[in-house]
Amino acid sequence: MVRSKALARCGLVLLSLWLCIQSVPISVDKAKQNPKEEELGPPQSADTGLHYDRYLREVIEYLEKDPHFKEKLKNANMDDIKQGKLSKELDFVHHNFRTKLDELKREEMNRLRMLIKAKHDIQEGNGHTVDRQALLKQFEHLNHMNPDTFEVEDLDRLIKSATKDLENYDKDRHDEFKRYEIMKEHERRERLKNLNEVERKKEEQHYEEMKKKHADHPKVNHPGSEDQLKEVWQEADGLDPEDFDPKTFFKMHDSNGDGFFDESELEALFTKELEKVYNPENEEDDMVEMEEERLRMREHVMNEVDTNKDRLVSLSEFMAATKKEEFYEKDEWETLDQNPLYTDEELREYEQQLVNEENDINKKSVELQKQREELEKKQEELNAQKLGLKQAMEEMERVKVQSSNIKQPGVSVTEGQPAPVVPGNSQPLPPVHQQQDVPVPGHS
Repeated sequence: MVRSKALARCGLVLLSLWLCIQSVPISVDKAKQNPKEEELGPPQSADTGLHYDRYLREVIEYLEKDPHFKEKLKNANMDDIKQGKLSKELDFVHHNFRTKLDELKREEMNRLRMLIKAKHDIQEGNGHTVDRQALLKQFEHLNHMNPDTFEVEDLDRLIKSATKDLENYDKDRHDEFKRYEIMKEHERRERLKNLNEVERKKEEQHYEEMKKKHADHPKVNHPGSEDQLKEVWQEADGLDPEDFDPKTFFKMHDSNGDGFFDESELEALFTKELEKVYNPENEEDDMVEMEEERLRMREHVMNEVDTNKDRLVSLSEFMAATKKEEFYEKDEWETLDQNPLYTDEELREYEQQLVNEENDINKKSVELQKQREELEKKQEELNAQKLGLKQAMEEMERVKVQSSNIKQPGVSVTEGQPAPVVPGNSQPLPPVHQQQDVPVPGHS
């Protein structure tokens, strides 16, 4: 798989895998020269699959450009790297590269801030509790308390995080594959439940036929054994197996010529064996299982050959392995179908987990329905209150209008008649004067 093949490059460099760097020793005078500042393009090494992959690879590629640091890396061992001794050499990296590393860190900090904000918003939007500790783990590969400059602690954290994550990568893949197989079997059983007796019997028969057909394949040689390597020598390289030479074989398949087999180069050696068992055009062959088989083969060889556990096989380790008794192993390699991938108990636990999750969803659905009904009831009450308030306002307005039309006391103006007018005056009298007697001149 792509991620599996990508582990080697960054894993090497951070875990003393820098031993693969082949260069002429740098003199003191050359180390003192100011390196030419240059822009770094997209990382050329393979993707590790880590969430901080680009940052990791760009830091590696810049450090490789510093003569002093590169020389120290060549002479470092894994224990020194894991204990942080190599990180202290960062103090001697040239200013130009330190400035670039500062820029890389600031970019990574900005990326993580945006990532965490997005995750936070999504979780809150879905009504999930925000796991702040899990979010903070996104920062473990750098010192987030100092967001501006790349220091010794940043390199130390990057090395430790990459070491731990790469070591756990294979285990996580195995666990993921087991869940895949359990889920596949569960779905098959669920499909059978929905069939009638005749269809179920036919489906079961077809399933057994496919299993038998998948198991019917040529002998799979033990990975890393003489027979397996000779088969590659003959079929892939087109050479006479009688002329097989381990040292020549190693150099032919060390595709990048660095003097080591990395994980990707090792896995390429197993292609012929895997093709005996898996064909993407066959219904009975699962390509996800093929990648798991490839991983198992690589782990088997690494466990037997990689004596210093640096996730690389050197020429000396390879030659030493060809002298061991295991190299002449003649027994057939046991493929996945010959080994139980999970127990019945694990399948039952998975199915129970699905039942529990379904019950939780149903419970949540009932709660949401209840909340919806309560909200609808409250909405109806609110609508009724709004209607009542509207009617009350209308009544108050009507009363106000009526009140303004009520005649004041003492006024006897008949409706439809004009108000009295004072003689000699064309204007009607004010209401307060309309009922008073107007005195006639000459009368007391």
